[in-house]
Amino acid sequence: MTDARHVLVLPDRDAAEEVAAELAERLALPEEPRPLREALAGEDDAEDAQWLVVLEGEAAAACAPAMLASLAESHDGWLEQEPETAENGVSPGDA
Repeated sequence: MTDARHVLVLPDRDAAEEVAAELAERLALPEEPRPLREALAGEDDAEDAQWLVVLEGEAAAACAPAMLASLAESHDGWLEQEPETAENGVSPGDA
């Protein structure tokens, strides 16, 4: 089992649900990833929230980050860069 993980950040629930459905279709997943709501740090207003679609394990390992970034961007979102791995595979603390 792999610990690969990709987090797509979307502006609203509709966009997150569309991305989750598209990922399930493109990757032939047995079920859609479930969109998660995350409040922005320091914000009390429920309107100020991001929606996340998290892809983990084998499905994440099989995905090209460029495809995920393009998919997120087409819905006004982005692919979150995981802080523990740099582009060259070296952890920032190891450099």
